[in-house]
Amino acid sequence: MSTYLLNDRFVKEDEITVSIEDRGYYFGDGVYEVIRVYGGILFTADEHIGRLYESASKIRMDLPYGEEEMKAKIEQLVKDNGIIEGHVYVQATRGAAPRVHQFPGEGVVPVITGYTKAYGQGAEPAETVSLKSVEDIRWMRCDIKSLNLLANVLAKQEAHEHGCYEALLHRGGTVTEGSSSNVFGVKDGVIHTHPVSNFILNGITRRVVMECCEELGQPVHEQPMALEDVYTMDEFFMTSTTNGIAPVSAIDGRQIGDGRPGPVTKALMAAFDKKLPAPVASK
Repeated sequence: MSTYLLNDRFVKEDEITVSIEDRGYYFGDGVYEVIRVYGGILFTADEHIGRLYESASKIRMDLPYGEEEMKAKIEQLVKDNGIIEGHVYVQATRGAAPRVHQFPGEGVVPVITGYTKAYGQGAEPAETVSLKSVEDIRWMRCDIKSLNLLANVLAKQEAHEHGCYEALLHRGGTVTEGSSSNVFGVKDGVIHTHPVSNFILNGITRRVVMECCEELGQPVHEQPMALEDVYTMDEFFMTSTTNGIAPVSAIDGRQIGDGRPGPVTKALMAAFDKKLPAPVASK
């Protein structure tokens, strides 16, 4: 039976209770993170946990314990559940209180929950993915990794219904990011991606990729892309915690380049792989 994190305790599923008055349930009043596990080791845990606390601070929510304790609990969760390849999901809501829009008074404590997911063996990822462009109707604080994901859900569903893996979001023709990813185009050897702002989430995998670009001497232009320009890119790829770097073969049914991972994308994938934790040695 799996172990779960509930506030400061490790419990079994039948021990988890969350109040119907939890503000995460009413308002999506909370934040979350997903942390990838490679070979039994958390990848970029400090960065993810740091962003969790940054997001909490941005919505004026004080978590009941600090980052080091949070990291220790997440590491214990991975160990207890025997996760070798998979991820950890952790979220914090403002807590349970009678339903009013303004913050509750004193005495309301945030509720923290977490669980792990193991990835199946032998399931090879697709070599490339396809995208469907969707108008970005999200709020103006996309830099906060909040529980308010309905617009993302609708965008992902639209992409799914068109046979695509991911939605390519744009605001009036200006590309921002994916519904659960960051996106990059490559033209004449130069990478183009939206700059860090309130219109995108500064993905942890995005940050690792930017480090790889610096190490490789790969030129990057952080400036908004027009949707009409992405169709003529030589290469295109998306990044996320669960996918790493995923090459894009087509957008809105239009093939990108020759439809296969290009040289810039492949070089970054190789550089990214070198940063992953070494697998736990088998006994």
